[in-house]
Amino acid sequence: MYFHVLLTMACDLNCKYCFSDSINDIDSDFNFKIDYSLPREINYNVKLLADFCEKDPDCVLSFYGGEPTLCTQKVKEIMDKVKAKYFLIQTNALHLDEIESEYINRFHTISASIDGCRELMDYYREEGVYQKAIENLRSIIRNGFKGEVIARRTVMEETDIVKEIKGLLDNEDFSFSSIHWQLNAGFWKNDFAKRPFERWVSDSYNPGIRRLVKFWVDKIDKKREVLKLYPFIGIIQSLLKDERRFLRCGSGWINYSVLTDGTIVPCPVMSGMKDYSLGHISKANPIKLRKVFIKEPCTRCEVYDVCGGRCLYANITKRWSAEAYSLVCRTVKNLIACLKQEVPRVRRLISQGNIKLSDFSYLKYSGCEIIP
Repeated sequence: MYFHVLLTMACDLNCKYCFSDSINDIDSDFNFKIDYSLPREINYNVKLLADFCEKDPDCVLSFYGGEPTLCTQKVKEIMDKVKAKYFLIQTNALHLDEIESEYINRFHTISASIDGCRELMDYYREEGVYQKAIENLRSIIRNGFKGEVIARRTVMEETDIVKEIKGLLDNEDFSFSSIHWQLNAGFWKNDFAKRPFERWVSDSYNPGIRRLVKFWVDKIDKKREVLKLYPFIGIIQSLLKDERRFLRCGSGWINYSVLTDGTIVPCPVMSGMKDYSLGHISKANPIKLRKVFIKEPCTRCEVYDVCGGRCLYANITKRWSAEAYSLVCRTVKNLIACLKQEVPRVRRLISQGNIKLSDFSYLKYSGCEIIP
């Protein structure tokens, strides 16, 4: 099983798509009870987490927040005391230089919040953030980190998806071959009416995805190289194997989250949603947790078997109207259609021995949602 371990609710950045939107959403109500009294930082004994993970020989822990590197001592304590198959971290990368290499080099994967190249990232976050994050990533490589570094991107209307993905692939500051992105869509209640989301999807994002898919498969064809663009490799792998997928991030069925007080919920953004509490690490068995699955309208969709439902939080909370969220579904259908169109070419390249099916392998449920 996979577990996001939330170390803190605090973050040292005020990103436009997170902090600013949350401020504008502060007076919006949910249709169920939210517990806003969670501890700001982890307040349970780490031995409870160690005992919990010991019940699962395949326990994978991903440090999460807020910004988990604001709790560097707790990161190190958990890595010292908890036996896990892998340790992962999702971070803004601004404090990686504060963690000794002996710990950094034990991470299987570091997912760094890199929203694009310098100009766009500093626009979304604040000036200087890009440079500091890149310097720290270069430093950990120099100091022996051999794991995977994923540029984990948030995408919205200021993003030209083709320009920014290609820019990260060919980045002279730090070369990213593993990239994931997620649409900032359906998480807040009050933002849709203020955004040109529909025009951006039609005029920029969907056409950009069509060009990017062709670029990606052309690269495979000409260079025999499968770049780890996570939304592409995840979907193509499923199409090649003809496999049906549940919710691809794993939330609620193989990937859960441990909140700062030790409560277990299906997804890290479901903090405080008491109706979806699945127990506490002091008593729960990690391999016997209750499963929470996606419901309608996703289960009636023609691409559900490939998509898996995109987002459990959005499916449950319905922060956007059905009409607004249908635009998000349009991006998913476009993405899947583009990749389906390239399946015959990919199959041919595999049959010719240019690439192998295993070239599309990746660590599932690492925090890359596959469906952006």
